[in-house]
Amino acid sequence: MKHRRSISPGQIVLVAFLFFITLTMLVPLLNILAKSLSSPEVSPLMGGLTVLPQDIDLINYKIVLSHPVLVPALINSIIITLVGTLINIALTTTAAYALTRPNLTLKRPLMVFLIIMMLFDPGMVPEYVVIQQLGLMGSKWSVILVTAVNVYYLVIMMRYFEKVPQSLVEAAVLDGANHIQMLTKIFYPLSKAGIATITMFYAVVRWNEYFRASIYLTKKSTDTVLQVILRQFVVLGDTVSIIGQQNVYDYNTMARVDYGALKGATIIVAIVPILILYPFVLKFYAKDVMAGGIKE
Repeated sequence: MKHRRSISPGQIVLVAFLFFITLTMLVPLLNILAKSLSSPEVSPLMGGLTVLPQDIDLINYKIVLSHPVLVPALINSIIITLVGTLINIALTTTAAYALTRPNLTLKRPLMVFLIIMMLFDPGMVPEYVVIQQLGLMGSKWSVILVTAVNVYYLVIMMRYFEKVPQSLVEAAVLDGANHIQMLTKIFYPLSKAGIATITMFYAVVRWNEYFRASIYLTKKSTDTVLQVILRQFVVLGDTVSIIGQQNVYDYNTMARVDYGALKGATIIVAIVPILILYPFVLKFYAKDVMAGGIKE
């Protein structure tokens, strides 16, 4: 007969507390979604705890997605996030592999240099001058390349690679494997949790980038990214950034729009793509970094 595991009062309190914390984050998001999907006549009357749309109307999303600048900005954000994250992962993992090799020359000075670069940021002025001299102003590469490696995430990746048994590496060397083969056949499969972690970190930072984009991507209005428009409209209250110079809808249609719900629709459009990434990344998490590997 199976022994049923009892649940202590402390566990019940902990679960209830975590459930409450989850609600404080989930309810506001569902409320924004509900208002953005509701009719402009109804959405201003909806309370802060309403999580279901009323009298569904897609006018807010039609206005947002018909804007001549917002859709190109969305595409730019997707390109910068995908390309930038791939470069981040490639450089971070290869650097972590090199820095965890026991016979690496000048390993300590290199680590000291990287830590100093992490602690003492030179600032935007030298970075701006370098971007300008390289002729990258107005190019997406200006946003992608300046944040190619984060030292903190590099250290995280190094901790994962250091846990790979040396016996596996020695066996691969005896079999004639080169460094690329060891990295892709041994280190990558045994460090999926770490790679998934820094992939999510990098992707979120890339997607939320607005400061550098607002400085470097200024040659054309269609060169900007979604977060710049989102900040102009939601934070600064610049309604022209969403509805200005737009003749898709007549005056009567625009007059009935609830700007609060329109802001909500803009926020939803901005967060949905990064939310789609979560299920694909979470499936790579493992209970143990060495799950499936050979223990020493």
